[in-house]
Amino acid sequence: VLICDDEPIIRKSLKNKLADLGFDEILECGDGDAAVEKALGEFPDLAILDVAMPGKDGITAAREIRKKLKIPIILLTACYDPETVKRAGESGIAAFLTKPLREQDLWPAIEMAFAHAEEVEALKEKVEDLQETLESRKIVEKAKGVLMKTHGLSEPEAFRKMQKLAMDKRKSLRQIAEAILLTES
Repeated sequence: VLICDDEPIIRKSLKNKLADLGFDEILECGDGDAAVEKALGEFPDLAILDVAMPGKDGITAAREIRKKLKIPIILLTACYDPETVKRAGESGIAAFLTKPLREQDLWPAIEMAFAHAEEVEALKEKVEDLQETLESRKIVEKAKGVLMKTHGLSEPEAFRKMQKLAMDKRKSLRQIAEAILLTES
């Protein structure tokens, strides 16, 4: 776990609470620039960042960390005004903890942060898969149109021809469609 807060006493308290929860490797720093550097150099499983720090604030640091690492990030803050909450949400923050930190709030926030991060990654993978499927369908439809136009085939005949080619050549329908678009257009 990476802890970043400009107040050493907060870091020490949080470190003790995390150790009590069973976390054995706890990294510490006191500003946003150091948080980004440590996160990208040490690859923690979780980051807990204070919002208000000297130099780069916690939300900006979180945004930079999330660009490279898909780890859950929890914000620790005394100020949770609507603008801060909005910025945090846009940055992929998984949870908020408010100061003064109550020990009973820490474990649920960590659990929720990990669950949220896993859900977001799963959704991103589904979106990528759907985009790939949609792109493949577009290519197949274009190739089908080319076959219909150049060979005077009906839509079902063009599709069957592509399916047969795919089976005979042991290629995917998309690969056959791409080949048709290259050779026939």
